[in-house]
Amino acid sequence: MHSSGTEVKTTSGTKTSVPTETHQLQRKLKARHLTMISLGGSIGTGLFLASGGAIHTAGPGGALLSYILIGIMVYFLMTSLAEMGAYMPVSGTFSTYATKFVDPSLGFALGWNYWYNWAITIAAELAAVTIIMKFWFPDSPSYIWSAISLVIMFLLNYLSVKGFGEAEYWFSIIKVATVIIFIIVGFLMIIGIMGNEAVGFKNFTIDDAPFHGGFLTILGIFMAAGFSFQGTELLGVAAGETDNPRKNIPRAVRQVFWRILLFYVLAILVIGLLIPYTNESLANGDVTLSPFTLVFQKAGIAFAASVMNAVILTAVLSAGNSGMYASTRMFWELARQGKAPKFLSKLNKNGVPVNALIITSLVGTIAFLASFFGDGVVYVWLLNASGMSGFIAWLGIAICHYRFRKAYLAQGKDLNDLPYKSKFYPFGPIFAFVLCAFIILGQNYSAFMGNRIDWYGVLVSYIGLPLFLILWLGYKMWKQTKVVPLDKCELK
Repeated sequence: MHSSGTEVKTTSGTKTSVPTETHQLQRKLKARHLTMISLGGSIGTGLFLASGGAIHTAGPGGALLSYILIGIMVYFLMTSLAEMGAYMPVSGTFSTYATKFVDPSLGFALGWNYWYNWAITIAAELAAVTIIMKFWFPDSPSYIWSAISLVIMFLLNYLSVKGFGEAEYWFSIIKVATVIIFIIVGFLMIIGIMGNEAVGFKNFTIDDAPFHGGFLTILGIFMAAGFSFQGTELLGVAAGETDNPRKNIPRAVRQVFWRILLFYVLAILVIGLLIPYTNESLANGDVTLSPFTLVFQKAGIAFAASVMNAVILTAVLSAGNSGMYASTRMFWELARQGKAPKFLSKLNKNGVPVNALIITSLVGTIAFLASFFGDGVVYVWLLNASGMSGFIAWLGIAICHYRFRKAYLAQGKDLNDLPYKSKFYPFGPIFAFVLCAFIILGQNYSAFMGNRIDWYGVLVSYIGLPLFLILWLGYKMWKQTKVVPLDKCELK
């Protein structure tokens, strides 16, 4: 639903449309919101809980190597997304870019794939909230906490984009502060200022550390590390509602990457130095045995488990809040392009896609309820399909950027006119594409390793891939779409 607009000239001399009605997304997100949305999107349970399992499986060196490599790949993807997002800031992000620069059928599949990914993530976060709250209220009914969380997430998204941005900003501040305090306390313990003794590097040399289990073990962690970084691409979704995207998107990318990499690498280094990788507690996903909790307890900090439980609760709410925002905006953009039912394109007076928000919330709730039936089998399948979706989205970003730059030059445009230029083209998108494809195909390599192929394991792990291919090829055959020639790509 478009409003009528008045054309005005900006300081750069380009014409832009200023809405005269309220039926448009509102550019209310500031630079600080954008930075924290992207930062908060990736710092969550992957760091607070899964990092311990990664160190236990591959040793401290193996975990560090995996997270560094994935971090570099994510940086390339973020610079690709920033180049396109600063030039063409739209909420449909890589779905819209794929439609304009590659093939409308790929745009359709990427959009629905990404919506599904985050809608199921909402369900996962609702399930996680119930587990976290049981820590304090063991006898309380689960549905109360999931219902309260759903209402909070819904209202934060319903009121206005600024409300979402502010909530995400403060959620992220809590997470970032926790990680910084953890790193400082950790290094004070390593050199012996806190705790009983200077630990030094002894845990990096026990048994077969720093690399435990060889290449295949590191490969398994490689995939887990990828899941931990998912959410950084929220930057592209938020571009359509960002104040001054030409300036703020590149700024956010520059800040976000180094912070994420430093947070992840330093946090894993601290855990690996302080806790032997052989410690069975690291392998336990229980919040009371989070590696962060173990280190704080070792430092003699009282109530470490309660404090970390509260932090993980904010991380879960933040992920659900971001998921609701991302999936709603993607749904709205698909409806605007005629790739989803038209009623989903309705905006309220605050510029929020209210129908898309309601349907997304309902789908998340139904998926969550599936965890109570049949021992959660349906829910496990949904979650596994969702896990693959994030990597497919990253694959889409790499393809879109490669084609965007080629089309930009093919149409005789000057690279110096781009608001932000990725320095790593074409290596960046090609490297990201190859690594993502490798992770997607190697998702459950162990299912093929025995005397007999574990077909159930293959189905559970790879279910997201055929779903994506059905969407892509089905739309391609139905609409008879073709790859857009470079000179016909719609660059504005």
